[in-house]
Amino acid sequence: MITKGIRGAITIENNTADDIRNAVLQLLSQMFKANNINPDLISHIIFTLTNDLNAAFPAKFARVDMNLKDTAMMCYSELDVPHALKKCLRILIVYNCDKDFKPEFVYLKGAADLRK
Repeated sequence: MITKGIRGAITIENNTADDIRNAVLQLLSQMFKANNINPDLISHIIFTLTNDLNAAFPAKFARVDMNLKDTAMMCYSELDVPHALKKCLRILIVYNCDKDFKPEFVYLKGAADLRK
């Protein structure tokens, strides 16, 4: 078994706890579905938010609403790079898997522009 990263990103319309919650749940659900994730095989999850999003900790919603109580999670601020995408949540799931596992990255809403 090895460890691989699964990336995802989504833009969020408003800097509110509800909008951050909805984005976390939407993105994580899509990442789990696209990669057939077994929560017991997650090593840890890293969340980043751009500086214009600070109304809530994204890990809280993953822990409570997706029952990831035993998963290590951390939240960080994204680098404030000029002209970078605004109001963006990024997630990195670090996953224990077989060597032949091919992660499918998920980019939703305005974050789809990151993969053009």
